[in-house]
Amino acid sequence: MADAPPHDDPKGSATPANETTPATAAGDKAAGQTPAEPVKGEVSRTDAPGAGASAAPVAAPREEPPAPTPANPAAATTAVTSETSSATGQPTAPAQAASAPAAPKPAAAAAKPAAPAAAKPAAPAAKPPAKPAAEHPPKAAAPTGPSEPPPPADLPLPAFITTLQSRMPDAIAHISYFVGDWTIVVPAARVHDVLRYLRTAPDAAFDFCSDVTATDWPPRPERFDLVYCLYSIAHRHRVRVKTRVAEHQPVPSATDLWSAANWLEREVFDMFGVNFTGHPDRRRILMPDDWQGYPQRKDYPLEGPGELLIENPVDWLKLRQTRDEADIE
Repeated sequence: MADAPPHDDPKGSATPANETTPATAAGDKAAGQTPAEPVKGEVSRTDAPGAGASAAPVAAPREEPPAPTPANPAAATTAVTSETSSATGQPTAPAQAASAPAAPKPAAAAAKPAAPAAAKPAAPAAKPPAKPAAEHPPKAAAPTGPSEPPPPADLPLPAFITTLQSRMPDAIAHISYFVGDWTIVVPAARVHDVLRYLRTAPDAAFDFCSDVTATDWPPRPERFDLVYCLYSIAHRHRVRVKTRVAEHQPVPSATDLWSAANWLEREVFDMFGVNFTGHPDRRRILMPDDWQGYPQRKDYPLEGPGELLIENPVDWLKLRQTRDEADIE
C-alpha cells in the first residue's frame, strides 16, 4: 500500500496522513476521560461482562436508611456484602441474621424478685428427759410339770379305775386321758398299795410291768415324776401310774410285784438317783459304780461330773485303770 501524502500542519509541522496520533498515557489524563481504566484506589462500580471503555457511567450511589439496631447486638451478623451483584448489577439485600433475634423479655420476668428470707425456726423446746431403755421382758417361768388333760366328759372311765376309786378314795389325786391312754396320779405314800391292787384285782389284772421311767422338773420341790407303765395280757388294756417324789424321798420297790421291775428301777436309780427302798440289788446298771452324779437330771453338767471326767471319757478310764493297777500291786 502507498503511503499517504503528508498534510499541512497549521503550526508548521507536517504529520503523515496515514499515521495516528499516539494515545496519551492513562496516568496523564483526567479520571473522567478514561472510564475503562479506573484510577488506582477507586472501587469499580460495574464488573459485568463487557464493561470497559464503552460502559455507561456509574450512577450516583443511593442513600439507604440505616439498618435498625438489633435488640441483641451479639447475635447480629456483621458480614459485609458488595452493593451490586456481579450477575445482575442490582444492589444486593442486606445480609439476614443467622437466627431471629431473641424477643426481649418482659421486665417482670427479667428481674426476678428475690426469694424472701426464710423465717428462722423457733428455738426447739427443751427435750424431755430420756426414758431409760426398756428392760428385756422377764423370762417365762420354767414349767413345773407336764400337762395332765382330763378325759372328755362323754368318755366313761374304765371299770378298774372306778373300782379303785371306790376301794381307795384317797389314793387317786387326778385322772388324765391322752392319745388313748389312761393315767392316774397317786401320792407317793400310796403308790405301792395302788400297784398291788392293779396287779391282783380281777378286773384290772395288770400282770406285766412294761416300763418304769422318770422325768425331772427341777423348779418343783417334788422334782421327779416316777411313772409305771402296766399292761394286762388277759384284758388287753393299759394304764400309767404316776407319782411325784422328791430328790431323796424313799420309794418302795415294786420288784415284789413284778420281777421285770428289777432292772427298770436300777436304770431309774442310775440316771435320776431316785431312792428305791427294798430293792434286792440297787446299784448302777449303765454307768460305772463310782460314777459321780446322775446324767439324766436337767442340772447335770454337759461336760461331765467334774474332775474325774477331766476332758473326755478316755482320760477318766485311764485314771480308773491306774487306780485299779495300784490296788492290785
